[in-house]
Amino acid sequence: MNTASFPHGAGLGLRRALLPELLAMDAGAVDFLECTPDNWINVGGRYGDGLARLAERFPLACHGLSLSLGGPAPLDRELLRRTREFLDRHNVAFFSEHLSYCSDDGQLYDLLPLPFTDESVRHVASRIRQAQDALGRRIAVENISYYAAPYQALSEIDFLRAVLEEADCDLLLDVNNLFVNSINHRYNAAEYLSALPAERVVYMHVAGHYDEAPDLKIDTHGATVKDDVWSLLELAYQRFGALPTLLERDFNFPPLAELLTEVEQVRLRQQTAMGWPEVRHA
Repeated sequence: MNTASFPHGAGLGLRRALLPELLAMDAGAVDFLECTPDNWINVGGRYGDGLARLAERFPLACHGLSLSLGGPAPLDRELLRRTREFLDRHNVAFFSEHLSYCSDDGQLYDLLPLPFTDESVRHVASRIRQAQDALGRRIAVENISYYAAPYQALSEIDFLRAVLEEADCDLLLDVNNLFVNSINHRYNAAEYLSALPAERVVYMHVAGHYDEAPDLKIDTHGATVKDDVWSLLELAYQRFGALPTLLERDFNFPPLAELLTEVEQVRLRQQTAMGWPEVRHA
């Protein structure tokens, strides 16, 4: 019987560079850890042992990088099979992937935006449904950061809403990506939040970015969370409730104590949000 429970509270990314510190971390330091199965499937030795020990102590959420849900090539059935085995082995209830593509004839090593068209909606939604069937789970897709779009017959928010409806899947709301896109593409992030179907939003990411210029932000996951992103996270909590939220950090790691201070900032905002009436709109 599957006894996996959905993550709650504030989490931190499980990265190999942090493994020794995470293994020494107090049990209450984070509420969950998030890992990318693609980077851990078939990994043994001290890394595999470390992952297994952490999975026994903390609930795991999983976030894929390589399924290329919007890509032109057939879905990688072997990767889907191995991912399902990984999720089952580590009792993972929540899995997400990016609303993007990253491969064609081989890996492109980037998360590339899809055309915002009705045809693209149908294409990616069909592949999301296939992935859900193969994984035996409802999944969430993440709004990605992007700097140019191949074609926009639809607005970003209308495209996203259409995909969620057509695929009947959930949304991982990356608050930093939303902020970065709102500046780079000059739209109102609060209005974007208001237009999201609240029943689809189940999980959040928050991260740092680089200020290239006042009108150009670069999504890096290599810095501390900025004040404007914290403010947008608070607004998201006001609309959707204190959903499970991951602090993402992928490189340029500070001491773990500094990362845990940011995790605590997430928790404090969640605790504050629990005292707010939830404002949900259709």
